[in-house]
Amino acid sequence: MPPLALIVEDIEDNLLLIKSLLEMADFRVVEARDGREALAQAQAHRPDLILLDMSLPEIDGWTVARMLRQNPEFGSTLIVALTAHAMPGDREKTLEAGCDEFLTKPIDVPTFLPTITKILEAKGG
Repeated sequence: MPPLALIVEDIEDNLLLIKSLLEMADFRVVEARDGREALAQAQAHRPDLILLDMSLPEIDGWTVARMLRQNPEFGSTLIVALTAHAMPGDREKTLEAGCDEFLTKPIDVPTFLPTITKILEAKGG
């Protein structure tokens, strides 16, 4: 069965772009547009991969990542931060919150899928 990705993104154009790229690569996709919905969708669907925007309404991405990591059921779930926060220290802050990897936005379309595939393979997915 193809991997299931949860895209957590509040900007519709970004969400649609990421969704279309993943679907072209045969991922199954569920969506969330804020932190609360992200937690609910993760619980309901148990995705293999969570692509998590850090600047979200309701609950920010750093808090979402921490809350997921506190739950043993999500200990091995791959969480990739997608963020425009690319200042010194932002990567470390994101990884400390529980994300496995850090990708900056806007995403680079030609390298996005190969990067996601490499991250999944490195994690044994």
